[in-house]
Amino acid sequence: MDCGALFYPAARKRTVVDSQKRLITVDDLYQLTAVEDPRISPDGRWIACVIKTIDAFENRYKRNIWLIPTAEGTPVQLTRSTKDSQPRWSPDGQQLAFVSNRDKKPQIYMLPVTSPGGEARQLTKMQNGATSPSWSPDGTSIAYLSSVNAAERAEEDQGEKLSPPADPLDAKHRNERREHDETERWDPRVIRRMPYREGTAYLDDRHEQIYIIATDDEDAKSRRITQAETGYSAPYWTPDGHYLVTARSAYPERDIPYHWASIYRVRVEDGHEERLTDDSHSNFDPLPSPDGQWIAYERSPKTSPAEHLSRLAVIPMAGGEPRDLNLELDRGPNAGLFCWSADSGTLYFSAASEGRAEIYQVPPVTGVVEPVISGDFEATGLDIGPDDSIAYVAATAANPSELLYRPAGSTEARQVTQMNAAYLDQVTVQPVHELRYESENGQMIQGWYLLPPGYQDGEKYPLIVNIHGGPFAMWGPGTPSMWHEWQYHAASGYVVFFCNPRGSGGYGEAHQKALHAAWGDVAMPDVMAGVDLMLEKGFVDETRMAVTGGSYGGYLTAWIVGHTDRFAAAVAQRGVYNLVSFYGVTDIPWFIHDLFDVTPMQDVSFLWQHSPLAYADAINTPLLILHSENDFRVPISDGEQLFSAIKLRGGTVEFVRFPRDGHELSRSGEPKHRVSRLQHMVSWFDRYCKE
Repeated sequence: MDCGALFYPAARKRTVVDSQKRLITVDDLYQLTAVEDPRISPDGRWIACVIKTIDAFENRYKRNIWLIPTAEGTPVQLTRSTKDSQPRWSPDGQQLAFVSNRDKKPQIYMLPVTSPGGEARQLTKMQNGATSPSWSPDGTSIAYLSSVNAAERAEEDQGEKLSPPADPLDAKHRNERREHDETERWDPRVIRRMPYREGTAYLDDRHEQIYIIATDDEDAKSRRITQAETGYSAPYWTPDGHYLVTARSAYPERDIPYHWASIYRVRVEDGHEERLTDDSHSNFDPLPSPDGQWIAYERSPKTSPAEHLSRLAVIPMAGGEPRDLNLELDRGPNAGLFCWSADSGTLYFSAASEGRAEIYQVPPVTGVVEPVISGDFEATGLDIGPDDSIAYVAATAANPSELLYRPAGSTEARQVTQMNAAYLDQVTVQPVHELRYESENGQMIQGWYLLPPGYQDGEKYPLIVNIHGGPFAMWGPGTPSMWHEWQYHAASGYVVFFCNPRGSGGYGEAHQKALHAAWGDVAMPDVMAGVDLMLEKGFVDETRMAVTGGSYGGYLTAWIVGHTDRFAAAVAQRGVYNLVSFYGVTDIPWFIHDLFDVTPMQDVSFLWQHSPLAYADAINTPLLILHSENDFRVPISDGEQLFSAIKLRGGTVEFVRFPRDGHELSRSGEPKHRVSRLQHMVSWFDRYCKE
């Protein structure tokens, strides 16, 4: 079934390109602006948020804090250091605490907002940095996180402290000595725990602990109130100011701390900890209600947590039986995107559903979920004002990121930023058209496509099929991490198709679990049914089709070209190609057993049978492999194995390695690497689909 164009008028016989606008180019990545982390002021007049831009010359991202008026007025840029994030209002609305990396290590700063333009005051001076500021209800203290190891904690407990540097040169020498000692301490690196690396770095023996510091004393000293040999999550004060609510592993001595995450209440006075959850779930992101009666949090089963929907739950402040709130919806909350109403009667949250991420509400007492703000968007940031007004960041097919605000009592939200307006006025943005079609066994799949600028009826165009990762991710027309890529591919002369095959999030737990122990066997028919539908429409040249995807999408790309020769070109990105070896090298070592029910020691042949590498001899499609050298989620050894297997038998294959970057290359990698990645992809597609 073809639902036509859900987000724009249906495709006409010819797409007219506005002669006043240009086509989107690869370098337009540098032009995009993102809004992050909106926070409504206590008086409801302002929204503090982070504005992220890209500096092409310096090859880095810049983040500054802005104030956006909720009524009429002009946005105000508060900071200009380019390394600022996590704005948090003081209870009286007079100051903002925020985190800045302006002095190498992140520290917490305070800035008055009654007279914008004032100088920020550095509050913390932690040798390993400070993050996640949380104001006490009376505004006299801030709780935060800082990483320390056992030796550093012992020094703190004994009150040992070096005298301050005599001058800047002394400070420089001390830092250099400390860095040298730290390097020597980890040469060689002795590993005793799992996981032992994450992101693009090896984990050391430090864990995030909770500290408290007074805000009204420039000479205030921080006080650590936690002791466990494990990391704590961002702390939140209870309304009476006597406790902090956090999450940590209940068994610090065990590996894989995520599986043992529990909610704790920590007494501010003496650091006494009380465990509030003890069940068969991993529990995280606790948030106390304003009236002090409840703690809202997310939880997922310890067994196969990735396959199950996470649940938004509440427990009484003193502990008790948890109550899941989103069972009826059959959708999981987007991580961290939930907020209490001022009267504690309602929780607001965002959830992925059928290509969107809309905003819902649920009273903890009834558990009845209702949509609050619906539409063709993905919410990537959310906050609730004191009068239940709503601020949220929305990504759409027409605009990758803007801030919207819905006043209390209104049913309409309005856009309060124009961060991408000037850029979008210059370029041609292609419409996104929705499809719903039937795959094998009558399974309904949702997908979308873009046509190239200047499309003419009767012409046939090359096709790029793009597959998401996860494998439990969900894509929609407003997915911000893909907005530029899809538009650039279309502007390069391609029809672009993407879908959410079985295993994707956003369609209920049964759809998500359908992929269990059968990644390629289940998802490939869903993707190929969409390809067949695109061919039926008559505007795709079946001899010039390409397929690509990243992470699990890289897996499925390699799996597809190992099982069919229908594609003229393929680009596999940061993919899992050998499930057997992946088990022992990934930074999520539980993943294979949870999703396939076996380890290599239990059934190596089963995992090999489901590995794309096992079918490398059947790959005849020219294949480009893209991988980052510091990818610890899917280490580059997977890419190396696939490249060698094809190259050594004389197949057509190339391998592009990106130094320094990790698994998040396409989303937050070095900007020049992100541009280079897109250039390599289109060059490869052009070589085999156009020339």
